[in-house]
Amino acid sequence: MQRTLAIVKPDGVASGLIGEVVKRIEQEGLRIVAMRMEHLTRSKAEGFYYVHRSRPFFNSLVEFMTSGPCVLMVLDGPEAIPRWRALMGATDPQKAAPGTIRRDMATGIERNVVHGSDAPDTASYEVNYFFTGTQISS
Repeated sequence: MQRTLAIVKPDGVASGLIGEVVKRIEQEGLRIVAMRMEHLTRSKAEGFYYVHRSRPFFNSLVEFMTSGPCVLMVLDGPEAIPRWRALMGATDPQKAAPGTIRRDMATGIERNVVHGSDAPDTASYEVNYFFTGTQISS
């Protein structure tokens, strides 16, 4: 079993896509073991994306992620990380495979509806950044 973080970003929330994203997660056979809506503060977003602090897109990413509420989720299941990443599709929706969330719902490379951890160590950090153990169902 594996756990990973999933986020419906502000553009997905504003566009009413939470239900469709959750539906696709459940159809994929992944379990949502924690979920909440949160409007990230600038400090929280900067901390979460700290690894990108020197990249040119850092400030616009933080602005975007604090522009409205997000839905934060912990997903659980066999190979949860690669399965969620496949369901999301490539970061650039123009390069994402047909039928993926980003191909079907995103409007651009930054406004791409969802986030997902890219590796086990990243997933562990990201899940623990937003959730404590007692907030996650077993």
